[in-house]
Amino acid sequence: MERFKYPLEGFRRLLNKDIHFLLHVITSIIVLIISVIFKLNSVEWLLIISAIFLVLITEALNTAIEEVVDLTTNEYQLHAKYAKDVASFAVLLSSLYAMIIGVIIFLPKILKLLGVF
Repeated sequence: MERFKYPLEGFRRLLNKDIHFLLHVITSIIVLIISVIFKLNSVEWLLIISAIFLVLITEALNTAIEEVVDLTTNEYQLHAKYAKDVASFAVLLSSLYAMIIGVIIFLPKILKLLGVF
């Protein structure tokens, strides 16, 4: 159980420091519930789960990069800004990927449910 101590501390830090990570976790739970309701097939589940984990991983890495940058300097540094901006862009890319996957999988199901498709 000792091997889980540091990852759990990291998770706790993420939840306390970064409201975005908490929002991603809440959104992930909602998406998983919707996925159960729509009875996704195996491939759809794989895509949804991979999208969820990609967003959570990039958000965690973004927070870690922010922590390291903040540790190294207290004053404005252009390269520190670039590091934070690029890490933030990675989160944006993963979120766009997740949104595209969600639209591809759920939109036809929702339209069929509404009788439009």
